[in-house]
Amino acid sequence: MRKRTAPASPWFATVLLVLGSAGCAALWIMLAAATARQSSWMAVVAALDAALLLRMARVSPGAARALWGVLATAAAIVLANWFIAAAQLGRMFGLLPWDSALKLGAGHAWNLAQLANDPVELAWLGAGLAVAAVASR
Repeated sequence: MRKRTAPASPWFATVLLVLGSAGCAALWIMLAAATARQSSWMAVVAALDAALLLRMARVSPGAARALWGVLATAAAIVLANWFIAAAQLGRMFGLLPWDSALKLGAGHAWNLAQLANDPVELAWLGAGLAVAAVASR
């Protein structure tokens, strides 16, 4: 018979998800910078990472956990795309990526993300969100 453990604190799960999403986005940004590609397949990796972290935090299974997984994956997608655009744009102006990210407006970031993500990249991003919903529940 398996011993049941009490669920972890909601704060612990939230902090774990924020750190996991940021870490996965940082890895994604470095990969995109090294390969000069969007590397949108990393959205699936971010989804699996979020699902694993939710299980490690002992969040109760169900629709709420699936929603948290999708939100964490979406946050990694937005963060990665923002910093990839900022790094590429900042390189032209001699700015560091984090300086460029602070100067990049939402409208400009949206336009750059639309230009950089072709239909295949968008399919990977959608697959990442779908994997997050299924793997996190």
